[in-house]
Amino acid sequence: MKNLTDPPNKSPNKTNASVCPEEVNRLEQQVNSSLFSFCFLFRILFFLAITVIGVVADLETKNRVFQEIGMPGMYRFIEEPELSGVYWLWEGVLGFQTSLNQGALFGMGQGQIFWLTLFSFIFLIGILVWMIHSAWKSWFLVVTLGLIVAGIIGNLYDRLGLHGLRWDNGANGEPVYAVRDWILVMLGSYPWPNFNIADSMLVCGAFLLAFHSFFVMDMKDTVAKNTDSPSCEQAIEKTKR
Repeated sequence: MKNLTDPPNKSPNKTNASVCPEEVNRLEQQVNSSLFSFCFLFRILFFLAITVIGVVADLETKNRVFQEIGMPGMYRFIEEPELSGVYWLWEGVLGFQTSLNQGALFGMGQGQIFWLTLFSFIFLIGILVWMIHSAWKSWFLVVTLGLIVAGIIGNLYDRLGLHGLRWDNGANGEPVYAVRDWILVMLGSYPWPNFNIADSMLVCGAFLLAFHSFFVMDMKDTVAKNTDSPSCEQAIEKTKR
């Protein structure tokens, strides 16, 4: 006969967390670790996608415009005399005009190809290390750094002379180690220095990075208040507690 004072039988299928906390902690760490890996890989792939799309857009537009209009000073006046070196989309305001820039943005550092190339490699390596180490945790930085890296690679491609252009537009001419610019914007009667898509991505990325530096804490607080489900960052923080 069963004694009423005996404790009730426990189901063998039920686990008491207090009995083996080590096992519970181990399972929790496995879940957090897999979540960490998924977020890391997904955001790195997204960063690479932005970079590749940006580089392709920059190089393809450069190639197309230089093929259609010609090298600076060697425009197709005979075939299309109406070009006069500029193909206007909006007369006197916005157009296409090829130019070769041996400097940095806005023509600064003209002729300093070696140093500009060296600094490009240094910045590129630094950004990639930052991205892998910690920047991937922020979607804002993933997009911003993707634009910056795409801009660096697009112009670095030109500075290394990989576009194959030669001075005097001949097979025996000296290789051109300069960035291909083609977008012309007029500010009244003043022509803004010609630029390209890579320059645009660099400028936009720099502004976004400055914005992030000043307002990152406020943005994180806003996201935390408006998010119902735990984010990747919150899941990773649990592993540190």
